[in-house]
Amino acid sequence: MRLPLECIPHHRTSGFAWLILVAIGWWPALAMAGPVYDVDLYALMSGTCRNVNVAGRNYSCKAVAYFHNQRGRSEFTVVLDDPADNSHIVSFAGESAERTQDNVFEVSVDRMLLKSHDRPRVDGLPVPQVEMSTGSCRQIGSFVTRQVSSINCAATDQNGKKYELSFESDGSPMTLRRLRQSSLPTERQRARQIAQVECRLKARAAQVLPRDTTAFIIRCLGDDDGKPAGDQR
Repeated sequence: MRLPLECIPHHRTSGFAWLILVAIGWWPALAMAGPVYDVDLYALMSGTCRNVNVAGRNYSCKAVAYFHNQRGRSEFTVVLDDPADNSHIVSFAGESAERTQDNVFEVSVDRMLLKSHDRPRVDGLPVPQVEMSTGSCRQIGSFVTRQVSSINCAATDQNGKKYELSFESDGSPMTLRRLRQSSLPTERQRARQIAQVECRLKARAAQVLPRDTTAFIIRCLGDDDGKPAGDQR
């Protein structure tokens, strides 16, 4: 699928952007190990959720963002303001997305992705529950100008549960960033990247000086390579 815009990267990532990145599991990758994710673009909106309804429960939200990944899928992701669950996130996701007019962008929703604190975890991060769904999201605004006025989503899953989002912008330009595109890593490459993250954390814990960090990591990776396969993480 062709990306719906020619984007101009924003000069910084806001606190809400980092909240979303941490929430969906990018933080270790972005901070230390390079692109172990497949998202190639995100747009973060600033404004107010007039209505967020998840399976009959109403919420306010902390952040709303749009993501596009290398497989051609799109998501409108909402970080919910849930005092009982700081990992409560829902995403309206679909493969079909298009700009129907200059200032209208639509996504046909085919599944809902639901994250919460009680979900199983991989590398310490919750794995989303996938609910096959039908629905759509409609954004009024332009990625090109980084201006959005509203986002409205509605979807129903295969069990009849309904999900709704009504978002209004506060007029601020969206944060828009294209991430470096690369082929998705193999399992071996991903394991190596995770090992690099762990070695950097070990270097930090050992208070290794910056000038000695590279040598420390090389030794650390060498020690890991010498472990039996069953002992490697």
